[in-house]
Order: sequence, then structure tokens, then C-alpha cells
Amino acid sequence: MAEVQMKSVTIANGETLAYREREGGEEVLLLVHGNMTSSKHWDLLIDSLDAKYKIYAVDMRGFGESTYHQPVDSIQDFTDDIKMFVEKLGLGSVTLIGWSTGGAVAMQFTIDQPEQVKNLILLASASTRGYPFVNVQKTGEVVRIQTKAEIEQDPVKSLPVVNAYETRNKAFLKALWNAVIYTKNQPAEDLYDEYLEDMLTQRNITDVYHALNTFNISDVHNGLLEGTGRAKEIQVPTLVLWGENDLVVTVQMTKEIMEDLGDTAKAVYLQGCGHSPLIDNLELLKREIENFLG
Repeated sequence: MAEVQMKSVTIANGETLAYREREGGEEVLLLVHGNMTSSKHWDLLIDSLDAKYKIYAVDMRGFGESTYHQPVDSIQDFTDDIKMFVEKLGLGSVTLIGWSTGGAVAMQFTIDQPEQVKNLILLASASTRGYPFVNVQKTGEVVRIQTKAEIEQDPVKSLPVVNAYETRNKAFLKALWNAVIYTKNQPAEDLYDEYLEDMLTQRNITDVYHALNTFNISDVHNGLLEGTGRAKEIQVPTLVLWGENDLVVTVQMTKEIMEDLGDTAKAVYLQGCGHSPLIDNLELLKREIENFLG
């Protein structure tokens, strides 16, 4: 097993991004994590992927060991950080793997820097039309929240998680993940505690909710705003992976990705997996990634 080193680099906007680096061959993989995680949550996949891959897994701004000097307002902000990160390290052409929120970041990066993306893999990714932040009224009506200020005061999703972070309530976070993400398998106890400690490093959760709510690279109005229409600019080979039991990203969101990306994308539904195939079936996930990359 190749050694994984934790490093950091200060990018042009003054933020310092931490990252994990695993030695390998000429083919570079860049892993972009999702919400409530960091590069830490890629650890099992990093350890299992073929030794021919050189792997970088970055902590996005406000996650893990990275700084959070300037608040994030959009997916584009995260993408701009990744662009500066790739430039600073001189990574050249990479295969980009984005998980959940990281999928949105990876899609925007591919639009902005097409010459730097060799392949794109979207794992349980937010849609090309964003990830809607909604509130269920007492009447049962589902209402799309419009502003960041409203998201910050949301009593169902935002405030309980922010409170859990502030009070270091790992029991609440564990119950939440068991209910929504680790519904089939759970990490080994020691590893699970490491993941929970990692979640507590996040400083930007409502900013991420807002960024996802306002992301739209499709040709359609997503219920909040018109799309940029730029999804069709993604022309690199793209693998869309979705767990058939995913309770976070819906099958409809996955179909939206396929519709908006068109013929460049291939979808694979992962049997028996939820939002974290890394825990539900690591071997299946590894096989699909390596088969796609040839």
C-alpha cells in the first residue's frame, strides 16, 4: 500500500488548501469530496485504487484542514479554488472524481478548464440543476427556500447540524448519517469516529447549502433561477455513478445529469449502494472506476 501524505498549499487568493497525496504512476486522479466531509472520507478508496494512479484528494475551503478566510457564496467559488490548486501544483491533465457536492464542483471545473480534464467521474453527484433546499410547511406543502438568510435560519436541516458542530455532538451526527447515508453498512467503529471528528471541522455548511441551491448549468429553470446552459460544454468522457438506495441524491437528479450532459456521459447504477458506495461496496466502486478508466 502506497504511503499517503497530508500536505498543504497556499493558493493565489490567500486560502490554504490541505490535501492528501498518494504516490503512483503517470495518470493523475483528483478527488473532490462532498458536504459534511473532507479528503479524509476518501481514505478507503485511495488505499484500494491501482498503484498506477497518482492521487490527490483536496480539502475544499472551509472543510478539513483547509482555511476559511473568505466565505463561499457559490459552487463557482469552490471551483475557482480548485483551479488555483491545480495550477499551483502544476498537475496538468487530470481525471476528476467528484462526490455529491464535489460533483457540482467537478462539473463546473470541467466547463471552465476543459483542457485540464481527461475524464470526469460523478459519484452520487448533485444535479446539473443544483440541489434544492426546501422546507416542508405545516400544511405539507414543499416550499423552495430562496435566500441564504432563510437557509441559515432553517429549523430542520441547518440549525440542528450547526448546533451539533458547535457543541461537538457526535451522537447526533452519527444518528443522522445512520438514517440517511450509512443505511446498509457502517464504517468500523474507530474509522467512524475519525469521520465524525472530521465532520466537526466544517465551517461553511449553510454556505454550501446556498451554493447548491443556486447551482444550475442546465438549459432549464430549476425552480429558483435560469440555468447557464453550459452543461453541454462538458465533452470529456463522463461516468455517472449512482447508488440505487441513495437517500440524499435522487434518481431524478441523476437523470437530469444524463439529460443535460448527453452522449458524453454513461450512467451506472450501483446495486445495493446508498450515498456512500465507499462504505456500502468499495470493491464494486473501485471496479467501476478502474473499468471506466481502462
